[in-house]
Amino acid sequence: MKAYRIRDELNGIAEPPGKTWFWELEAGVIDADRCIQCGTCVAVCPSNSIGVSEDTQLPELVKMCTGCSLCWDFCPRGGFRYEAAWPPSTPVVGEAETTTVERDDPSDPYWRITGAAPEAGLGAVLESYAVRAASRPDGAQDGGVVSALLIAALAAGDIDGALVTRPSDDPDEPWKGVAHLATSAAEIRASAGSFYNQTMALAGLDLSRYDLPAKPKIAVVGTPCEIQAIRAMQSGAWSTGAHRVDAVVLTIALLCTKSFDYRGLMLQLLRDDRGVDIERVGKVDVIRGRMIVEYRDGEMAVDEPVKHFHGAALKGCDECADFLGRGADLSVGSVGSIDGWSSVLVRTERGRVAFSNARGRLDLRELDDPGALVKLDAFDRKVAFGSLRREFDTAAPLFIDYEEHLRTYGDTDRSPVVADR
Repeated sequence: MKAYRIRDELNGIAEPPGKTWFWELEAGVIDADRCIQCGTCVAVCPSNSIGVSEDTQLPELVKMCTGCSLCWDFCPRGGFRYEAAWPPSTPVVGEAETTTVERDDPSDPYWRITGAAPEAGLGAVLESYAVRAASRPDGAQDGGVVSALLIAALAAGDIDGALVTRPSDDPDEPWKGVAHLATSAAEIRASAGSFYNQTMALAGLDLSRYDLPAKPKIAVVGTPCEIQAIRAMQSGAWSTGAHRVDAVVLTIALLCTKSFDYRGLMLQLLRDDRGVDIERVGKVDVIRGRMIVEYRDGEMAVDEPVKHFHGAALKGCDECADFLGRGADLSVGSVGSIDGWSSVLVRTERGRVAFSNARGRLDLRELDDPGALVKLDAFDRKVAFGSLRREFDTAAPLFIDYEEHLRTYGDTDRSPVVADR
């Protein structure tokens, strides 16, 4: 994709240096079916020029683009070198112990996108446990840990609300998750459980419609790509418009290999192709490589290999190498623990405080299978590397020389580094 090509075609006027327009992001990511629906471009736009289309639920330009380039620079499928934001690694269980330097302040230069090579292992881990909530909300996924953590942080006054996913109010969208800022324990409980569609979550950081303090403190529960984008935006020295990225004081990453298109998964593959009564569904889960759908009465509706549903997966997810949410304060998921429990990786001092506040609400023990986390992370990196290798073939001008990348990082690196514009 030639720089400024689209703008040139619009008016034929030569551009000043250093500008990249939303139309370039639209062509290279959105129209190319690589958008992962994280909402980063909406959140980072300093002029509030990017919104969410009601028809496609994808980013769209809602007023004049200034060509600041931030939407491209911070898009995880655009110019964002997200792997450079990862903290240093803590050794895998069984290896020799080393000292991990904790830097949980996003203003620290450490968090800046410096080009440092990503580390192997589980990332920075202060503590790790298999956890379940002593009292689980209806619909809670696995151990119900995220709800317990958020309710405890709210009770302690450490947060004023949490950006979570709740069911859509639209009766034509059963089992579709939408982003919502929960400001009470009741709202957090009502948002328990997982949805396997992305929600343009970071677009929800426009807090103007909520009754919050002048300097609000917000927790964000999101996929690893969303957390990486928050870290990167917080390290910047510019305004992000109406979206209060500065208000985020706690991040919880959900272990993730891919998200799905809502209509493709829930309406086509489940409802239409398999006859699932979406209105009766009580739980959707992806665990041990299988798609599990249960009705509220406990009847099993679907139990199949998740690969049968990859046709509805977001294509851009294949490029992601951060299954573990290395940039978060806490990482939570089912891998590494038995059924009914969640694996929790405490990554920062902020995460440790949040976890300590919730200890009285949790049952704890050692991880059942920490090696499973390492294996799935390695598989995720392999998929991402293969996907990005294919991207080199179709979008070579955007990337550094592929052979040079191999000589520098080897065949197991998480992702190629995107070159400067």
